[in-house]
Amino acid sequence: MQGIDVVRPRLPKEVWVLVVASFIIAVGFGIVAPVLPAYADSFNVGTTAVAVVISSFAFVRLAFAPVSGKLVTRFGEPRTYIAGILIVALATGACGFATHYWQLVAFRSIAGVGSTMFTVAAVGLLIRLTPPTLRARASGLWATGFLLGSIGGPIIGAALVRVSIRTPFIAYAVSLVVAAVFVWWFLRGSTLAALDQNNTQPTMLVRDAFRSGAYRAALASGFANGWAVFGLRVSLVPLFVAKALDGSPAVAAISLSVFAIGNAAALMVSGKFADSLGRKPLGIAGLAVSAIGTIGMGFSGTITLFMIASLVAGIGAGVLNPPQNAVVADVIGSKAKGGPVLAAFQMVTDLGVIIGPLLAGVLADAFSYQVAFTVTGVTMILALGFWLVAEETRPVDDADEGPAECLDEGPELPTGVRVGRSDT
Repeated sequence: MQGIDVVRPRLPKEVWVLVVASFIIAVGFGIVAPVLPAYADSFNVGTTAVAVVISSFAFVRLAFAPVSGKLVTRFGEPRTYIAGILIVALATGACGFATHYWQLVAFRSIAGVGSTMFTVAAVGLLIRLTPPTLRARASGLWATGFLLGSIGGPIIGAALVRVSIRTPFIAYAVSLVVAAVFVWWFLRGSTLAALDQNNTQPTMLVRDAFRSGAYRAALASGFANGWAVFGLRVSLVPLFVAKALDGSPAVAAISLSVFAIGNAAALMVSGKFADSLGRKPLGIAGLAVSAIGTIGMGFSGTITLFMIASLVAGIGAGVLNPPQNAVVADVIGSKAKGGPVLAAFQMVTDLGVIIGPLLAGVLADAFSYQVAFTVTGVTMILALGFWLVAEETRPVDDADEGPAECLDEGPELPTGVRVGRSDT
C-alpha cells in the first residue's frame, strides 16, 4: 500500500521527564563529588576517615537495596522515586551544616538510603513506561542525561566552592528538590506512571529471574562495569597518571573527560542498535571494547596512549550500558513487578564499586598497576563469557507486554491493521 507507514511505537513523554530529572540530579552530584574529600578532611581527620565518608554511601546503598525493592513493590515507583530524592536532598543539605565528623558520616549514610531508593524506582519506571522495543534506547537516553549532568556539575562546583566549601552541598540539596518537584508535577496525572492500586501484577522474585541466562549475564557485566567504570576509574586512574606517567591532576581530570566523551558518543548509538539488532551483540561488543581499553590503560607508556585507551574504554562502557539494562527489563517484563530483581542487579553493581578499588589497590601495591588494570579487564572478559551463552531477550514487537502503547492514531483498515505516522 503506497503512502502508508507501518505504525511504530514512540517514547512516552514520561520517559523524557525521567531523562531531564536524571540530568538535574547528576548536575548536583557533580557539584558535590569533587568537594567531598576536601570537606571531610576539613574536620581534621586522617586519610582513612576521609575514605570512610566516601565508602559509607556505597555500603549503605548496597545494604538498603533489598528494602528499596520492597518499597517499590509496596508503594509504586513514583512515590519511592520522589521520596528517595527528597531523602538525599535533606541528608545532603544537612552535610553542609555538619559541625562534627560523625555527623558528616551519618548524613552521607542516610543519603545512601535515598539514593538506592530513587535509583531502583527510576529503572522500574523506565521498564513500565517504555514500549519493549524501545527499552535500550530509553536506557541510553537516561544514562546520557546523567552523564551530561555529571560533566557539567564539577564546573559549577568549582565556582561555588569559592564562596564556601559548604555551599556545594546546599546547591545539591536545592537541585534535588527541583528534580523531585519536576517529576511530581509532570507525572502527577500520568496513567502510565500511576501505581497499580489493585496490585494485580505479580512480583518477580530473584530466584525466578536468575533462571535466565540473560539475567545472569547482566549481573556479571554489572559487577565488572561497577568495578571498572565507577570504582577503578575514579580511585586508581589519578594515582596511575601521577606515579606511572608523571602527569598532573589536571591530566587525570582530562582523561576522565575523554572517557566521558567516548561514553556519551556511544550511548545513543548503542541504544538504537540494541533495540534493532538485539541485546546480545551489543553487550558482547561493549564488554570486549571495555576490556581492551581498560587493559590498554595499564600498559600505556605515554599520556597520549593513555588518553586513547581512556577513549576506547569509554566507548565500550557506552556500548554496554543500554543492552545490559534492557536485558534486566526484558527479563522482568511489563506485566510483573520487578523491585527485588532490580534491587539485586543494583546490589551486584554496587558490590563491584566497593570491591574493585580495594582489590585493585592491593594488586597495584603488591605487584604493579599493569596487574591491577589487567585483572579488571579480565573480569570483563569473564562477564563476556556469560553473554556468549545467554539467550537473546529483545522483544520482536510490543503486543505481548507493552505497558504503554504510545502510538499515533491512524485510520482503521478493513483488515483491522491500524496505521499511522512514524514518530520516534
